[in-house]
Amino acid sequence: MCSQLAINGAKPTVPKGLHRPWPPIVQDDIDAVVTVLKRGILWGPMEEEVTGLQREFAEYIGAKHALVVNSGTAALHASVAAAGVEAGDEVILPAYTFWATAQAVLAHHGIPVFVDIEPDYMNIDPSKIEEKITDRTVALLPVHVHGLCADMDPIVRIAEKHGLKVVEDAAQAAGAKYRGRNAGVLGDIAGFSLNGSKNLPAGEGGIVTTNDDELFDSARKMAMFGEKLVPKGAIRLYDAEIMGFNYRNNEMADALCRSILRRYDNLQALRRANCEYLNTQLAKIEGVRPPEQPDGYVHSWHLYKVRVYPEKLGIADVHVKRFRWAVQKALQAEGCDLFEWHNMPVPAQKIFLKRDAYGKGAPWTCGHTSAQAATMVYDPFDYPVCIDMFDRSFCIKPVYPPNDLKLMEYYIEAFTKVFDNIDEVLEFSKRIEFPAVPGEKRDI
Repeated sequence: MCSQLAINGAKPTVPKGLHRPWPPIVQDDIDAVVTVLKRGILWGPMEEEVTGLQREFAEYIGAKHALVVNSGTAALHASVAAAGVEAGDEVILPAYTFWATAQAVLAHHGIPVFVDIEPDYMNIDPSKIEEKITDRTVALLPVHVHGLCADMDPIVRIAEKHGLKVVEDAAQAAGAKYRGRNAGVLGDIAGFSLNGSKNLPAGEGGIVTTNDDELFDSARKMAMFGEKLVPKGAIRLYDAEIMGFNYRNNEMADALCRSILRRYDNLQALRRANCEYLNTQLAKIEGVRPPEQPDGYVHSWHLYKVRVYPEKLGIADVHVKRFRWAVQKALQAEGCDLFEWHNMPVPAQKIFLKRDAYGKGAPWTCGHTSAQAATMVYDPFDYPVCIDMFDRSFCIKPVYPPNDLKLMEYYIEAFTKVFDNIDEVLEFSKRIEFPAVPGEKRDI
């Protein structure tokens, strides 16, 4: 029988040379950065580009305040600090996120407490939050993973019931909406990322948003060496009031971001068209589950994660993780640009298995930590929904413009080809090896 798939030597489906990088840089972007260089003012908390970006982004999402910093991680750290997290305090967050979400808590000597995700949309499961609340919990930190807002109404109700702050990790969610409201104004304070991979990129950077004057002032102080920001031209006292950091961004990055923000809705419309086409077509392939968008939500489609279900194909004699890995490798051989955005729950990472962030077991061994937190065990398999999601999933990378529907059509052709020849994939699955996840307890 002649092989049909590229993993066995057949011609790949996706022609070479079609993929385009993100972000698409246009002349306006170049001119914006060159203008800064010609102006000669490259940094400063009160300069033209940073104050312009703060004003324009706040207007874009409907926030009272926006503070530009030098990374999404810095934005989250400043938000956690402003929310009042102190040494030994506990913050509840999802087991599925980029680890910087938890890092922001550890950076302020707080204790991350993880919650499993719900099975449909991969965000934190609100029904599992209250069981993790203790008398040391001070904040909830939901993540709008991949650009889909977490289910914020029940999260906010839980926070109000227990007197907790809500910090949104909106790193991937610029332009996302939840029931008519924008990500970034759904809780008390939020952190966005402007990393070059994000939908709204500056190369590097981040933005804190809030409608609360006191939280904004606290975040701004924390991002400015712990000092109060004085008006431009006033005498700086160099008097740190709290532990702060140099989280300022630079004018070139801010100018680039402002330029991209001016056409952001158009870029998002092109990205959305690609993703909606994939949603429609992949849903027709048995055993494939495209990502979903609940009614009343607007997805920003930062990442596009697909899950596979061999059981829907009557396949029961191969572990789902081995099956997914084989499908992923087969599609990559067909020319599809795929990747795994993490492959384990955050609490499976070594820093949590060792419970040592700063040496000597800190912050878990800190004298301000509760007895329960001091003996906390992070077991990745306490998050079965998250584990199942990792077993089944991978991301399609080039959903962003200038990649267009023509490329998406080739991807659907590749998926169709692979699933039409699933016997070849199953045979291939017997030959492949893949890296073990730390703490793996299963025979795969």
